Amino acid sequence: MFTARIPSLAFATVIAIALADPGFAASPAPAKGENGMVVSAQHLATEIGVDVLKRGGNAVDAAVAVGYALAVAYPTAGNIGGGGFMTVRFKDGTSTFLDFRERAPLAATKTMYLDKDGKPIERAGLDGYLAVGVPGSVAGFEMAREKYGTMPRQDLMAPAIKLAREGFELNQGDAATFAKDAQRLAKDPAAAAIFLKPDGSAHHAGERLVQPDLAATLSAISEKGQDAFYKDKTAELIAAASQAKGGILTKADFEQYAVRELKPVTCTYRGYEIVSAPPPSSGGTIICEILNVLEGYPLAYLGAGSADTVHLMAEAMRYAYVDRNSALGDPDFVDNPVSKFLDKAYAAEIRSKIDPFRAGVSQDLMPKGFGESNETTHYSIIDKDGNAVAVTYTLNGSFGAGVVAPGTGVLLNNEMDDFTQKPGVPNLYGLVQGEANAIQPKKTPLSSMSPTVVAKDGKPFMVIGSPGGSRIITITLEAILNVIDHRMDIQEAIDAPRIHHQWLPDTLYVESDGLSPDTLKLLAGMGYHLDVGEDDKTWGQAAGILVGGKSLGEIEKGGGARYNGAMDSRSGSGEALGY
Repeated sequence: MFTARIPSLAFATVIAIALADPGFAASPAPAKGENGMVVSAQHLATEIGVDVLKRGGNAVDAAVAVGYALAVAYPTAGNIGGGGFMTVRFKDGTSTFLDFRERAPLAATKTMYLDKDGKPIERAGLDGYLAVGVPGSVAGFEMAREKYGTMPRQDLMAPAIKLAREGFELNQGDAATFAKDAQRLAKDPAAAAIFLKPDGSAHHAGERLVQPDLAATLSAISEKGQDAFYKDKTAELIAAASQAKGGILTKADFEQYAVRELKPVTCTYRGYEIVSAPPPSSGGTIICEILNVLEGYPLAYLGAGSADTVHLMAEAMRYAYVDRNSALGDPDFVDNPVSKFLDKAYAAEIRSKIDPFRAGVSQDLMPKGFGESNETTHYSIIDKDGNAVAVTYTLNGSFGAGVVAPGTGVLLNNEMDDFTQKPGVPNLYGLVQGEANAIQPKKTPLSSMSPTVVAKDGKPFMVIGSPGGSRIITITLEAILNVIDHRMDIQEAIDAPRIHHQWLPDTLYVESDGLSPDTLKLLAGMGYHLDVGEDDKTWGQAAGILVGGKSLGEIEKGGGARYNGAMDSRSGSGEALGY
């Protein structure tokens, strides 16, 4: 039986410490709205989404418009040269999931990133055209709009085209992303011509970014639909650039791309229904597995930020990430044991193995035969009728592969790094994965993206998701726990300091100033190897909406705004906006 070693007051200390760090400014009040809410990582895209809702569009219409706008105004992750997932919960309680994730090219091979001795070639899956998977965003947006939207494509794309053609003024957050990656972008002439000044330096806040080639590409899609991207000039230009610069993409890769519509993963947690991403994402399955384990513990009593709560979360994460990294993959290629991982009896079995006083040892959980970052972006939308959409899409690394096919204006992804290049070898996010995620032609790499909708009593309760590579799962999970168990308001839940464990490496990551010194001392005494703000991994920019009030307490009193939106305070240019 657990006893709360750290009193609940300790978390107030944690928050106070965190507030001293400029990365954790005091949480503002959530944005409020009665008719709709859009939360995205770029304020211009958010405003475009709200305008679509005001003009009578539904949440899917707004999601399409926001997706295209981010491709212009948030080039570090917004994209039409990448791919992603869309979870939709409709007003009648039904739901669906669109997989428009990138796919491996037809010429891809299992050993394409290994040298003659079978060793991984450094950054071969990250830089340049060999790292690029077949993009899916345009096809995904088109399928969503055609099946579930209400507005013409031209109306939804016009704002993004205008942003690209006329340009937009960079704010401090925008400029910071360009400065961070200026040297990498400078290596590709077409990318440098767009995103850097003639002298190779980064653009500053207050300057305008104009993208005429991207405006032309978007205009062609607006006029002709997805064929303009997959069967016409854009596909030809990308394929030609790839073949000329060491890649393997061909026009056939684009012509054969198809979106998959799948059944979302669903589970329950303390009476709430979770609707999230199925394979080829691990997100929904692993969030549910962790929630199932934690449901057996009194987290609210133990307190947010206590050593006991952190210990239980870390151990649930450890066991779930073993399953993620060893067993899950593209459902067209792998038989995913999702039903087992969602079984509450399986969660009880895991709980029985967790020592209440000691950290586990990851090496002891190694399966037999076992040999993602801030450059993703998430947005959450809900409309006046209660249709809720969660979208997470990505270029993988910052600015993707760092290349733009001349004449297109399209930044291309480096999503191939999400495959298992060699079992047991970490990827960009330190994930050590197995054969289930090995490279094969037309296969989708395993993802952590977790666009999630939570419902209660048949009605939408929360829309949530985040970027963060392998930490997407735990970031999204912690926002849910903070609202349901710790009764934080939606902004506090998203801004709160985070922890993460992913099985291998056997390290408990703690966000800078995320836990009190006393709590850290207790965890170290339990056997945890702690990394406290020492790594350079990003901790996401979550985007969430809570329905009926800003917090569970306000909802229970019945006195809150209908929609309450929160954009992570870690975001440099994001916005939550309702009307």
